[in-house]
Amino acid sequence: MSGGYAPLAGKVALVTGAAQGIGRGIAVELARAGAAVCVNDLSAQAAEGERTVASLAQVGARAVFVAADVSDRGQVEAMFDRCGAELGPVDVLVSNAVTSRRRSLLETPFPEFARAVEVAVYGAFHVMQAGARRMVREGRSGAIVQITSPWARIPYRGGIDYTVAKAGSHMLAMAAANELSWHGIRVNLVEAGWTDTPGEHRWFSAEALAEAARQQPLGRLAEPADIGRAVVFLATEPYIVGTVLCVDGGLSIKDYAPPGVDPRRLPDWDRLP
Repeated sequence: MSGGYAPLAGKVALVTGAAQGIGRGIAVELARAGAAVCVNDLSAQAAEGERTVASLAQVGARAVFVAADVSDRGQVEAMFDRCGAELGPVDVLVSNAVTSRRRSLLETPFPEFARAVEVAVYGAFHVMQAGARRMVREGRSGAIVQITSPWARIPYRGGIDYTVAKAGSHMLAMAAANELSWHGIRVNLVEAGWTDTPGEHRWFSAEALAEAARQQPLGRLAEPADIGRAVVFLATEPYIVGTVLCVDGGLSIKDYAPPGVDPRRLPDWDRLP
């Protein structure tokens, strides 16, 4: 917590896929807003998950790492039980877990495609349903945020598994928003643009990412904290439901100018009518 700003004081948040990258950024910003945070990721990411927990402790937040594969319903139920026992019932649920191999349609083996859908779509279903059922049974309102992407609606080459998985989780969250609002549970979505994360550095060189940043309308890639602050906003605003908040630095509205046309060129002011 910083500067006394704690709109989520007394609340418990659970973030899936939070050992590093966007998930870690979300967990940190929720902690800064006063929430206790359950950090979830695969058991193979336990060391990174514990580092995230340590970073949350530095801002004064209670936190715990819980290993679970969100595509496995039994592990998801156990995750909620553990979180409830150590921190309390979940008030803010962030579905962020995703996996992708970044291949084209012609190259993608079906098991890789299926795994992306299992994590991003089936996993989001398990997490949302398990979390929402607990909220409804206990008569509690809550907030659910699904992390999706502009690529859920803008297909790009070399990411067939990612685009399809994100599109599925996008519509799942919108359908959930329609249904769960009647129970006082607000579901919203954050479309995270191209973000500087360890995952991106696995696929691209530092030089390629620097060039990509220069090509963005705002001249940089997103930082995980940018996405985290958007999640805090949606978790705390009580009259927003079923909304897609695009946090992509203008990526999805970027125009593709003809060669030689510089969108940053200033006009000759003296020649304007």
